[in-house]
Amino acid sequence: MSSPGVSSKGSWGSQLEFILTSIGCAVGLGNVWRFPYLTYTSGGGAFLVPYFICLVLIGIPLFCIDISFGQFTSLGAIAATGRLCPIFKGLGMSMVCIMTIIMLYYSVVIATCFQYLFASLTSYLPWSDCLNEWNTCNCRVNKNDTGYLNNTYINCDGYIPSKTISAGEEYYTNHVLGLSPSISVAGSVQWRLCLSLLFTWFVVFLVLIKGVKSIGKAVYVFTILPYILLTVLLIRGVTLTGYQDGIAYYLNPKVELLAEPSTWSDAAVQIFYSTSTSSGALIAMSSFNSFKNNTFRDSLLIPIVNALTSFYGGFATFAILGFMANEQGVQVPDVTTQGPGLAFVVYPEALSKMPVAPLWSFLFFLMMVSLGISSMLTGVETFNMSIMDAYPKYLVHYRSYLLRGGVCCIGFLLGIAQITQGGSYITNLLDTYIGGFPLLVAGLFEIIVIIYIYGHKRFSSDIVMMVGENMFTKYIYKGYFVWCWLIITPAAIFACIISKCIDYESIVDEPVYPGWSGVLGWFAAMTPIALIPGYFLYYLIRNWKTQTFREMFKPAKEWGPFNSEHREGIYARHVEMKDTNIEHDGGKVLEAKIENGLDSGVANEGFDNKE
Repeated sequence: MSSPGVSSKGSWGSQLEFILTSIGCAVGLGNVWRFPYLTYTSGGGAFLVPYFICLVLIGIPLFCIDISFGQFTSLGAIAATGRLCPIFKGLGMSMVCIMTIIMLYYSVVIATCFQYLFASLTSYLPWSDCLNEWNTCNCRVNKNDTGYLNNTYINCDGYIPSKTISAGEEYYTNHVLGLSPSISVAGSVQWRLCLSLLFTWFVVFLVLIKGVKSIGKAVYVFTILPYILLTVLLIRGVTLTGYQDGIAYYLNPKVELLAEPSTWSDAAVQIFYSTSTSSGALIAMSSFNSFKNNTFRDSLLIPIVNALTSFYGGFATFAILGFMANEQGVQVPDVTTQGPGLAFVVYPEALSKMPVAPLWSFLFFLMMVSLGISSMLTGVETFNMSIMDAYPKYLVHYRSYLLRGGVCCIGFLLGIAQITQGGSYITNLLDTYIGGFPLLVAGLFEIIVIIYIYGHKRFSSDIVMMVGENMFTKYIYKGYFVWCWLIITPAAIFACIISKCIDYESIVDEPVYPGWSGVLGWFAAMTPIALIPGYFLYYLIRNWKTQTFREMFKPAKEWGPFNSEHREGIYARHVEMKDTNIEHDGGKVLEAKIENGLDSGVANEGFDNKE
């Protein structure tokens, strides 16, 4: 029998390790480019209003469901949903599929960060001028630059460009990416990126080799270090000329944009990014918690820290952008772009103009690598756990090392298509279609399955087994969580899905993104979503002769806590509440043949019952 409060499958060395891992999972590269971009395009400082409202009404309630669900079962998303409601096991599959696709393109972005990090280990940054073999006659360091005429690789005498391109952009597109004209032209593999991608997966493997034990130690570095570096960059940023223009633009409210539905849907999607809910990662990481850990406390603490980190990171971002605008003599919006354009063009250019530029560039990309790796660790381990939960007797000891090594090798091989000359188009395609809509759908179905089918009263009773009953948790549950779970959160998510459908803009843009690329994007987005109804139909066809339709929605006989001492408690409680199909004592199945069981809709009373 396992020791009380500790899952025999392993556990965190301390609760701080789980908190840091959850923060690292959510705080990633998107905090550097996506949140600031959404802020100034969706109302400036006014965007913070829908953002924090969505945090309270969507982010925190879903976060609580995720970590409570994982902690109660000590299983990953697929196994946990398969036991809770077998016919909806596809929900767990969908979550893991979403996270897997995200990790495949996320690893390529981290590899690019590594390449810039290694390139910063020099006395002179290679994107500081237009004198390199990858530069063209269109290259300009600034609008009055004539240094390109000294480029020995090309002859630009008498050339009048139709447009000018910055040195940082040419370094990124011509040297790092070797960018092809469209997604249809794959081109060759960029060997520098290939080595960086291999190194990225090697680092991930080394950290994951012992699972939760090694992750728990690594997060002290990969989660805490970015905060230190972000603070250093912010202090440096506010010493630069023009920083106040960037920060003023960041905080300047455009109240009229709050009337736009897209502003609220963007805020909701960003909450999914900021909390990593409905992706399976939180379920997997919380499965290693002590059974008696206070999930209510963590549900309030961690999402708020994540949201404040996004807000805090915006100051460092826009301080540098203000400096860049001042250097170029333009307005802040004219130097800011989303995604890689911000991280790998604007930032490097700004850093190259600072005194001791290689130092600041190295610190910035070290921060980017740390942010990326901390998120990627939990994402990859979420996939690993889904396999280990399916074969717990076989994937132990050295076999678990082989599994993690094999997953990392496959991840590297699947990422090679994104490091060809046309690979960045694929990365952008996946980020566009996977990052929002599938997460919203998974979040909505998560509430339907856990709160409506299993029942919010049963779920609250499971939580009270873990956190105990006191006045504080009782009032939080009744006054906040129950209202959000039953009404507010599902309604808000559904409204966001409708808004996203109405405001949908196709990525198709001939000739860069031909018509078939839009089909590919929707195929990537619908694949994880289709797993939910797909498995539903599969289970229905397979079991319609042996189970009634109502029985298909019951928890499996294995449902309950991982450890036998906790299963004894849930068995006694569910029998008292006239429940059925509860496994007891780590393998002995006791079926409560009681009239008016689950089929009658009888549910335990959660925080209104004494155990």
